[in-house]
Amino acid sequence: MTFSVSYVERDDGGARLRLAGELDLSSAPELSAAIDGLTAAGETRVLLDLTDLTFCDSTGMAVFVRGDNQAAAAGGWLRLTGAHGRVERVLRVTGLAEVLRYEPESVDPASRSAS
Repeated sequence: MTFSVSYVERDDGGARLRLAGELDLSSAPELSAAIDGLTAAGETRVLLDLTDLTFCDSTGMAVFVRGDNQAAAAGGWLRLTGAHGRVERVLRVTGLAEVLRYEPESVDPASRSAS
């Protein structure tokens, strides 16, 4: 399945990107570019909606961490929501669910404190 990243909305919680398809070595640069673009535009709070993401390898996970580091350096954060199946399992097994404060869709991660 082809990877896509789309800007969904901007509200007082920050920018929201929806990811779809397979995030891997070949598609990770597209997500990196989207996060870089938001950072360059002054966004410091980024929520990645993983509802439609069907696969994510270590390269994709590294982009999540890099994005969080970029946002934190600017006083913000990167959060994840909506993961399911294999993607959610990998987030939990690797510990990134805790590091990136992953929450299921039923909880708005943008509302959680940045500490």
